[in-house]
Amino acid sequence: MKVIAADDLSATSLSDSSRLRNIIFILLYFSQGIPEGLTLFAIPAWLAFNGKSAVEIAAYSATVMIPFSLKILLAPIIEKYTYLPMGRRRPWLLFGQFGILSGLFALAFVPEPLDNIFVIVCVVLCLHIFVMFQDIATDSLVIDIVPVEQQGRANSLMWGSKTIGSSVSLFLGSWLINGYGFTSAVLILSAPILVVMFVPLLLREHKGEKLLPWTQGQTSDETKQFVVESWKKMFKSFKQVVLLRNSILLLLAVFIALGAIYFINTLLPIFTIQELGWTNVYFSKIFSSCRLIGGVAGMLVGALVIQRMGVIRFIQSSLILMIVIAVLFVMGAVFWHHLNIIVGFIVTFCILATLINIGVLALAMQLCWKRVSAIQFTFCMTIFNAGLATGAALLGWLRPYMEWQQLFLVFAGLIAFAMVLFKFMKTTNHVKQVERLEEQYMDVLKVEGSLLVKSETI
Repeated sequence: MKVIAADDLSATSLSDSSRLRNIIFILLYFSQGIPEGLTLFAIPAWLAFNGKSAVEIAAYSATVMIPFSLKILLAPIIEKYTYLPMGRRRPWLLFGQFGILSGLFALAFVPEPLDNIFVIVCVVLCLHIFVMFQDIATDSLVIDIVPVEQQGRANSLMWGSKTIGSSVSLFLGSWLINGYGFTSAVLILSAPILVVMFVPLLLREHKGEKLLPWTQGQTSDETKQFVVESWKKMFKSFKQVVLLRNSILLLLAVFIALGAIYFINTLLPIFTIQELGWTNVYFSKIFSSCRLIGGVAGMLVGALVIQRMGVIRFIQSSLILMIVIAVLFVMGAVFWHHLNIIVGFIVTFCILATLINIGVLALAMQLCWKRVSAIQFTFCMTIFNAGLATGAALLGWLRPYMEWQQLFLVFAGLIAFAMVLFKFMKTTNHVKQVERLEEQYMDVLKVEGSLLVKSETI
């Protein structure tokens, strides 16, 4: 990638080049997958290997997911306050990346980590808050500068690269923890975050903006167009769009679907390590390889299939396949001692989970109103992530009372319910409703502007 001089105001920006956007979003999401692979997968597997109970691991997983559910509190701040000469989203993106790096350094130096699970939980909670800053800023940037017809492809590349990042982090993290210790593992995984942090430092959202506060540049016209005038208008607009019928259906359906998926994500390390006798490194090797396959599959086929099938049919088809593999897995319980059966289920699950996440992100972006994209999309992700925490907690509640087969059937039932809800969604109607909301918003601004002129004249 060409290094851009700080005073080169005519240099290519993210809004000008789809190829450049795709490369940058791949790198940003890959770096975001690194801390998530470590904290959401490698650490729970490590705890399971060291004899921690299913209740303890589920409690860790549910607790550290709290920032993902509360990031709606951050979105209004990102929407309302930013340094516009550097772009609408870029300053917050830089802030998030710096915080992630700092959080990983803090995590690396937790003393006696196995005896200080509470400290690990506290540090990971703070780390995840900064992950949320980067996540909100990146997703909002996609909605702001990527045309709707290109968002499916962008989401395929982004989610695929994030899955690859978390897979690499899971495998390397588990291997490094066992071979070189917890501190060395976390410090080594911090290195790619430091490198990727330079990417948003060297690129503008729009031409003519500042790279840094002390360099040349000014607020772009594109950024000025969607400036939020007041808290009242922002929350009124948000309320209008989020209460639309399709918005409500989306929130409910995805809450259930992603909750079911994280239910299985939390179940798999416990099931394979404590029931089948795997080690945490062996589980990490298998699961990270399967997630890697899922990420690559998502990047290669996600955008193409979404474009041909339509995003809702794409999600429904993936959910149907999820139900099929869960039911077949339960029916084949007598063959669970065969490695190929377990690996086959995990790799298929990972591919379908990746495709579902890609479809969900594309659909959520498609239903957003650009004027309040950060808060609306973040609200969607908050509800979705509340589903993830609920899925992890649900496992902790059900495991003492259910056998493994029953737990997998619970997963299938939740997926089936979500699939039915998607049948009632109509994206075309929603887009038209959002267009009418924007027209009404601009009409109000014109009336307010004319009244202001009259008052000044008088």
